[in-house]
Amino acid sequence: MTRILAYRFSAFGDVAMTAPVFREFLEQNPDVEIVMVSRKNFESLFADIPNVIFKGIDLDEYKGFFGLTRLANELIKEFHPDLIANLHDVIRTKILDKIYRRKGLKVFKINKGKEEKEHLTDIWNLNKIQLKKTVERYADVFREMGFTFELSHELRPASGKREGIGFAPFAQHRGKMLPLEKSYELVRILAKRHKIYFFGGGKQETETLEKWASEIPNTESMSGKLSLIEELNKISELELMISMDSANMHLASLVGTKCISIWGQTHPFAGFLGFGQSEDNVVQVKDLSCRPCSVFGDKECYRGDWACLEELNIQKIVEKIYK
Repeated sequence: MTRILAYRFSAFGDVAMTAPVFREFLEQNPDVEIVMVSRKNFESLFADIPNVIFKGIDLDEYKGFFGLTRLANELIKEFHPDLIANLHDVIRTKILDKIYRRKGLKVFKINKGKEEKEHLTDIWNLNKIQLKKTVERYADVFREMGFTFELSHELRPASGKREGIGFAPFAQHRGKMLPLEKSYELVRILAKRHKIYFFGGGKQETETLEKWASEIPNTESMSGKLSLIEELNKISELELMISMDSANMHLASLVGTKCISIWGQTHPFAGFLGFGQSEDNVVQVKDLSCRPCSVFGDKECYRGDWACLEELNIQKIVEKIYK
């Protein structure tokens, strides 16, 4: 049995995208075991994947070079890995790589395609093309180790009756988020025909979604009420998920639920469309030459009018549902 020590500490959506890759890799390579090192609260993302050992850590306990050296030594002592997979490639993981190489371990790391993404998000670049999908970048790390591995890029729907539509109107950055008044209007339209379940997190989001649930009949807020495993179970029971380019899209992928995703500053060209999700279910303003101007949706709008989100017609989303 070959044991691979893999690490990716953030962000939530990026960590979630590793899970379907692990599942298919381990099915195709059953004599391999992956130890996934990440933040403690991400454990449920990997709960049902055979041959994955999840090691949750609190990064505050391993600060600086000496803290990371201690972490590297603890992981070697506990797991005795054969190979190292750096799925993050940030300063913290570069330090871990260096420590492991000094100990004689072979380290393989993700190529995030930073320069390609900078070119893609240059507003003066009019020749926008699809870049490699992030899940394929993860898969490449295992291929470089010498393993044979092909991703299916197909959802695996949970069996059983599906009911209701999930809606996650929030994202970490403004550049990814449909204006709330548009989201509210969309829910009013959809709730006439479907039960709508709201998903979110944090105090402010929960308050907003509770307010919406009290004002719009046939809606219910799940925000702040579910653990991660319960949230995944609920999403697996939905007919459909509607999400921004955010973690909820990746949670839907994880449990095989179709997701209509809404994109503003960001674009599927950067490679972050949810695993197995169809490009036919992407909603975006296509005739803006400045899109995408950001990989993460965290930039100010250079035009100043947020046209990529303000000009997005919610009827487009409704049409995707009833096509």
